[in-house]
Amino acid sequence: MIISASRRTDISNYYSAWFYHRIEAGWLFVRNPMNPHQISRINLSPEAVDCIVFWTKNPEPMMDRLDELKDYQYYFQFTLPDTGRI
Repeated sequence: MIISASRRTDISNYYSAWFYHRIEAGWLFVRNPMNPHQISRINLSPEAVDCIVFWTKNPEPMMDRLDELKDYQYYFQFTLPDTGRI
């Protein structure tokens, strides 16, 4: 399973402590945005996760704790806002 982290919010920037807590717990709940009554429990064990993709403008809050992800494949997809300059 590929975890696409931060598509709805910038987890790396704003919720990195929460994310590391969920990795330690080994699971998390996800609400279906199309059906708010449907909530799924997602297994975050290294055996279940093939890769974690972080979508962020600022990965800095996660950098000091990357060793906690040593059992996972992961990468950061950076969002670069248009500054209007050429």
